[in-house]
Amino acid sequence: MSSYRLRFGRPTALGLLAAVAAAGCARVTPDQLQTELTAVRSEMTTADNALSGRITATDGRVTALTSRLDSLERDLQALRTEFNASIQRMETAVRFNVPVHFDFDDASIRETDRAMLDRFAQVAGKFYTGATITVEGFTDPAGSASYNQHLGQERAEAVSSYLSGTAGLSSATLKAVSYGEARNRQVVPDAQGPGEVGMENRRVALVIDFSGTAPAPSTTASASN
Repeated sequence: MSSYRLRFGRPTALGLLAAVAAAGCARVTPDQLQTELTAVRSEMTTADNALSGRITATDGRVTALTSRLDSLERDLQALRTEFNASIQRMETAVRFNVPVHFDFDDASIRETDRAMLDRFAQVAGKFYTGATITVEGFTDPAGSASYNQHLGQERAEAVSSYLSGTAGLSSATLKAVSYGEARNRQVVPDAQGPGEVGMENRRVALVIDFSGTAPAPSTTASASN
């Protein structure tokens, strides 16, 4: 009977013993068996080293991701505590309701609000590179709906220009839209100027859309009162 050579993929010790028993009549010599065992050990070592390398690489990616998420959470918390911003997480976007307000019948960015916009730009540029950022402009309900729609657009465009200029974000990622006096988006319903009254409604919101498509204002949100 001719000699028999054992062939294994990556056997367990029990599988190896079973293969040797099955080959008992094949006159497997001690040298042949030792050669096969050496080959099996080599294959197992190679496979184990490859698996260890993949695990190490995965651990490195997980560690980097965890660190990045921790950093993001710290920056978001700073926006909350330092600037009293509220953050609303949506399915494919994050809306920042920021304390950036406007004087009555005015679209100029106040000096006191620039630090808030600078910090927002830092977070967006660091963690949301390439995402579309929609600046939503709002007014209080004083004046006509059509005028307020235009004024809300001017406010959104003023903030968008600031973010792409002084704050350093790419203009290609920014979009300005107006919701005017839309009542369902008023912070204090029906509050209006002149003066400080209604300031909460004269504002912008910043939406980071990481799906790649900026959310468009709905018909209801765009409609006048």
